[in-house]
Amino acid sequence: MKNSEIAGIFNAMADLLDIKGENPFRIRAYRKASFTVGSLGKDVSGMSEGDLLEIPGIGKDLAGKIHEYLVTGRIAAYEKIKQELPEGLITLLGVPGLGPKTVGLLFKEYHISDIDQLEMFARQHKLSALPGIKEKTEASIIKGIEMLRRYSGSYPIGKVLPVAFEIKEYLRTKASVRRVEIAGSIRRWKDTVRDIDIICTSDKPKEVMRVFTAMPDVRQVLMKGPARSSVVISDGMQVDIRVVENESFGSAMSYFTGSKGHNIRLRELAVKAGLKLNEYGIFREQDNNKLGGRNEEDIYNVLGLQYVPPELREDTGEIEAALDNALPELVELKDIRGDLHCHSNWSDGGLDIEELIKGPIEKGYAYMALTDHSKGLGIARGLSDERLLGQIQLVEALNKRLKGFRILTGTEVNIRNDGSLDFDDEMLRRLDFVIASVHSGFRQSKEQLTERIVKAMENPYVSVIGHISGRLIGEREAYELDMERVLDQAAKTATALEINAYPLRLDLSEPYVKRAGEKKVPVVISTDSHTLGQFDNMQYGVSVARRGWLEKKDVLNTLPCSLLIKRVKKKK
Repeated sequence: MKNSEIAGIFNAMADLLDIKGENPFRIRAYRKASFTVGSLGKDVSGMSEGDLLEIPGIGKDLAGKIHEYLVTGRIAAYEKIKQELPEGLITLLGVPGLGPKTVGLLFKEYHISDIDQLEMFARQHKLSALPGIKEKTEASIIKGIEMLRRYSGSYPIGKVLPVAFEIKEYLRTKASVRRVEIAGSIRRWKDTVRDIDIICTSDKPKEVMRVFTAMPDVRQVLMKGPARSSVVISDGMQVDIRVVENESFGSAMSYFTGSKGHNIRLRELAVKAGLKLNEYGIFREQDNNKLGGRNEEDIYNVLGLQYVPPELREDTGEIEAALDNALPELVELKDIRGDLHCHSNWSDGGLDIEELIKGPIEKGYAYMALTDHSKGLGIARGLSDERLLGQIQLVEALNKRLKGFRILTGTEVNIRNDGSLDFDDEMLRRLDFVIASVHSGFRQSKEQLTERIVKAMENPYVSVIGHISGRLIGEREAYELDMERVLDQAAKTATALEINAYPLRLDLSEPYVKRAGEKKVPVVISTDSHTLGQFDNMQYGVSVARRGWLEKKDVLNTLPCSLLIKRVKKKK
């Protein structure tokens, strides 16, 4: 949690300094520090200043600021910058397409410092009078504001889950709880959530309420009762807790996990069977005799249903499947044998190849595909033909020394605006694994974008299409695609589609994951890792696959390395 908070502050400092037009080297240092701390993979809370100095890219000044935050809960330099500029400017940066320099220009010329002002100027077409802003930009700004409002009050699961786990562990160690679990939409692994739900059992519920409402991160206590409380923590998120009887723990977890639609369907089945179902248990209506509730499985068993995993509780056919005992045997994190989308410092990653492979090796994987960017993506230091050939030679040498682990040679090749690729077929033929991704031209029409991807799939050396919709949750809308045509082409050409596990992407989204499974389109779950800490994100990708009803057999990187290579070569 502290890593995330510090990373957020450093990024905000970079933004504010950029708005002010400060030294670009100083701005870049804060951005790099934000990325480093946010993806570190270990908690900075227990580190001394000396330990912090050992983190790559963290010098004495930045280490001092991190230590200051850990001790005092604030960074004086950040508070000072915030006082120099209106608070609303940071909010403006949340509008897709608005960078710090544009925000600075808007403030300087029109004194725009909040969303409402920005929308008014955009709708009145006053922004296009400024250099670098066109009518299309105004339309994009309006669309971005609408998206921002739509996500208002929602948080990406990648931000919420670590906080929820920290609260859970805090209660486990500080309060007299017997069982404590996270419920709600987090447990269903929805890509965005509005609050955190905690369910626990305890012989001392009042003590639990006292500990919960006095947590260090609590900003406001909304309600404090003998067995139920609600608080708002520092980033504005609401957290609710309930202490229940041990005999009702399973029914409470079921009640506070399922979507509204799923829970309605359960209650309908209960009524038809002469039963009553609520958060306290499942009862016979006739004599109020309790038939179950200690465990979640009790509820489903009494209703004559196959147990429904939390990720499927969305009323999208799971009740019908459970009645027929036909639910899929969902893929699990332990089934993953390799990560097929990873970047080293040859392009925009943070580590050299020998350091990077420690992540998948520690996960117990058998392989990793090294997929640095291709030459067309200059901003990411994409590899030229010559550099890629050099990387292939290095990987071949490393593989000779490695035992029980293999680095697959690869690339994330850019799909150009006309659907052609950055590397020619002769170069792609040399590689074990090829991801083709769209990184530009997001504003093309639905037909143009679809055609680009369909054409890329026709290439016999393209193994998978990466992060297909281009979305960044809460930051950038998915571009429009004819997904049925894309899925049909993927099935026809045996091209896999990627579930990108980066928490702000989670792309392919689960409705299309489910369609992919129905159409027998192969799927790959990858982390798109640039640092060691990001290999932990595989759990998010697996959750999307589970929400999309995928089984182990549907996911290519559950295969042993030899069988994976055989499948890839089959397309070639």
